[in-house]
Amino acid sequence: MRVVIIGANGQLGTDLVRVLRGRETVVPLTHYELEVCDFARTREVLTQARPKIVVNTAAFVQVDRCEDEVERSFRVNTYAVRNLARICQELGSLLVHLSTDYVFDGEKHEPYLEDDIPHPLNVYGVSKLAGEYFVRTLCERHLVVRSSGLYGLAGSSGKGGNFIETMIHLAREKKPIRVVDDQVLAPTHAKDLAEAIVRLIASRSLGLYHVTNNGECSWYEFARTIFTLLGLTPDLSPITTREFAARALRPAYSVLRSAKLVWRLHPWPQALEEYLKEKGHLQV
Repeated sequence: MRVVIIGANGQLGTDLVRVLRGRETVVPLTHYELEVCDFARTREVLTQARPKIVVNTAAFVQVDRCEDEVERSFRVNTYAVRNLARICQELGSLLVHLSTDYVFDGEKHEPYLEDDIPHPLNVYGVSKLAGEYFVRTLCERHLVVRSSGLYGLAGSSGKGGNFIETMIHLAREKKPIRVVDDQVLAPTHAKDLAEAIVRLIASRSLGLYHVTNNGECSWYEFARTIFTLLGLTPDLSPITTREFAARALRPAYSVLRSAKLVWRLHPWPQALEEYLKEKGHLQV
């Protein structure tokens, strides 16, 4: 079975390639090899590849920049996704599309399930939600997977790393670290998410799924756990979202939970510890 992975050198794409290689015929496509905003080129490449499955991990994920680059946000996160949905429908391919917890506003104050009504607070969330709707409307065989707080061994090509590596770098530079303590989420290891997606594909699952590591924490609690595991004692203190003054609004509570999965991913502290060992930050 041929599986095309779009965004193959990103955090999730890299782990998907690792998990799938040896099981399926994987066609990894990076941004250099395929610009998903180019409809004609995307149709040509996918038509030639004739995949049974297309996994789209490409996105414009810099949440604050999305506020200023609205057209780019919708071009990548919405219109390109619409094109992929149309092409996959033509080819009869399963389209697996990745989405985000930022489609919610955080007002529920308890984990969001798949049938909860979205209400995004920022341009990024709106553009991702619009992309979801195109997939669900235009491509009969689709799997939309929402996740949150993603980090992976490869780092994010759009963000230049991930939260964990940023925290470690700041600690080693002995710089004061201020992290928001009033935004709660479920940090998710890309490797665990990749394995879950493969499991969903293998079980022929279709529709919308929430997939994250189990449990929840604030960004501050996440940072504190990183330092505790590594035995680091930086100048770390909590701040509020208002004090942080980010360009884009973010949900205060965006924990996702699935009403459909019959299994759960590892708890987030266990996944974090595994990541730190894999990266060589923590001795096995």
